Amino acid sequence: AMLPFAGYNMADYFTHWLEMGEKVGEKAAAAGNKLPGIYNVNWFRRDAEGNFVWPGFGQNMRVLEWIIDRCEGRATAVETPIGRVPTYEQLNWNGTDFSKEQFDLVTSQDKDQWIKELESHTELFNKLGDRLPEALKKRQAELIEAVKKSA
Repeated sequence: AMLPFAGYNMADYFTHWLEMGEKVGEKAAAAGNKLPGIYNVNWFRRDAEGNFVWPGFGQNMRVLEWIIDRCEGRATAVETPIGRVPTYEQLNWNGTDFSKEQFDLVTSQDKDQWIKELESHTELFNKLGDRLPEALKKRQAELIEAVKKSA
């Protein structure tokens, strides 16, 4: 979506941010710090009938609280091929009747859907050509392989 609005080649843009991550990461580590975590959510996931699974905007703080707790070392996560997710018990459900079954649906990961999504990145990578950082292709291949191996 950003391609038409980028002021320069997106492959160069990706290269810039990967290099910045390395430089800042090295300086942070040398100072005894670490880079912040990156979190991804999908508030818009739908069930088989087309209804949103997540109960709504007012409930987002439950996940944000878990993210803060993760950053502060007070919460753990379950490792998945595409990242770490909380368990139902780790979120604060006070004042809601959001069930474990609903939570399992909103956090489930469809193997075939993820493979399709990850493979679709190749189209963008091909558009960016030879200047695309090799690290992005490598990470894509690692993720595809991890998802394929998952249960």
